Amino acid sequence: MKTKVISLLLSLFLVLPLFSSCKAEKRTEYSFLYFDTVTTVIAYGESEKEFKENTEKIFSELGRYHKAYDIYKTYNGINNLATVNENEETEVDKEIIDLILFSKELYEKTNGKLNIALGSVLSLWHYERARAESDPSSAALPEKDALKKASEHTGIDKISLNAEKGTVLRLDPDLKIDVGGVGKGFAVERVAEFMEKEGMEGYLLNVGGNIRTVGSKNGGKWDVAIENPDRESSEPYIEYLSVEDMSVVTSGVYQRYFTVEGKNYHHIIDPETLYPSENYLSLTVVTKDSGVADALS
Repeated sequence: MKTKVISLLLSLFLVLPLFSSCKAEKRTEYSFLYFDTVTTVIAYGESEKEFKENTEKIFSELGRYHKAYDIYKTYNGINNLATVNENEETEVDKEIIDLILFSKELYEKTNGKLNIALGSVLSLWHYERARAESDPSSAALPEKDALKKASEHTGIDKISLNAEKGTVLRLDPDLKIDVGGVGKGFAVERVAEFMEKEGMEGYLLNVGGNIRTVGSKNGGKWDVAIENPDRESSEPYIEYLSVEDMSVVTSGVYQRYFTVEGKNYHHIIDPETLYPSENYLSLTVVTKDSGVADALS
């Protein structure tokens, strides 16, 4: 599986209280299976046995959300977002209902900039980016008329929920849901809540750059370095943050893109222009909730 390059790199300095006389051992576990990206779990001080048991629980929870929020592939025994996009009405689990309700709330808070109903437009860009990756000589932009036609099927009000029945109804058959701007962060926050309930303390969860810390780092804060979006700079990082029980999420335009006639076209699409946003190279949001941080970034 291809993995996406992490947009946030960790500066893993050990932070110890002054009265500590021993160095806690760092334990790290990697997974390459979920949300098409690298997932890392880091903890200090736990026994290897306890750490392994906890990481198995964490990856199991991530796996549930990965399958539920996958818009490209269906899985036996569950109705996920790919299933929803194929049917008029679909009975789904609570994880999907909760994500759509959250996304509708963030749609209002961002004045429509975060729109999970933009899938028909995003799919055109996904297709051209994938084609360019496999054959750069074939790189091309989506047709303007196709983008305009697709934009007529992006009304989030056409996604109807029946909480009592547990169903999602697409009132527009050409509307497609795409949760790439919020799904991963929402899942990370739910997994962090699970970790807290399980009593896991002193963990850092990094899902493709969506960083969520659970507790302190052996009594101190976690240090996170934000990557420099200027690829020609000799400075690898532009800022260092120290956080505890917080999320740090960065969205950038300097890694996932394809090139047409010498110009780069990245993956963050402005719903007003239907083209990649040109406002920022990189933007980082630091807040408690990873879902909010993902959506706002």
